Amino acid sequence: MSFTVAIMAGGKSRRMGTDKAFVPLLGSPMIEHVLVRVADLGQTETFIVTNTPAPYAYLGLPLYTDVIPGAGSLGGIYSALAHASTPHVIVIGCDLPLASAALMRYLLACAAEDDGPYDAVVPRFQKRLQGLHALYNCSAQETIASQIAAQQYQIKAAFDLMHTRFVEEQEYAHLVPDGRAFRNINTPQDLAAIEALLRADQS
Repeated sequence: MSFTVAIMAGGKSRRMGTDKAFVPLLGSPMIEHVLVRVADLGQTETFIVTNTPAPYAYLGLPLYTDVIPGAGSLGGIYSALAHASTPHVIVIGCDLPLASAALMRYLLACAAEDDGPYDAVVPRFQKRLQGLHALYNCSAQETIASQIAAQQYQIKAAFDLMHTRFVEEQEYAHLVPDGRAFRNINTPQDLAAIEALLRADQS
């Protein structure tokens, strides 16, 4: 299956107080940890969606700004689908340094199920949909564009209108036993907690 990996780096990082993509995590910018997690999935391409491309240039990846500005995460997903050269796109937030390559591979496997093709394959963790650790098909563009045009920016609302495969915890618990893949970093406290997890893994 041909697919793209798109890193979402469009958040305003208000609670962190600085661009969280570049917050040091064990000595490296957080976005570099995310890129390590997606490095060996077998994707056709990897790119970053950001409205401030200059700081990301050193990474040597294609950089794209929002096709439809001001639409939040849903607009970022739309931009990823619009710029992808493949039918499928794995979308990962830049603040998910514990993103799971094993789970991403499982999402790709789900996309090949007989009940497909799906517009989206989305994990659910503790009853919350994880739209920024999910797989999308470019077929979702029309629905997402309609939602944005109606100023309906909640990702969940778009899932309700699409042919979505929801991936429940019992399916992936053996791959992500403690849900850590979905732990994002919004505050200095979040950063400290994830640093502690990574240090424990290294010990």
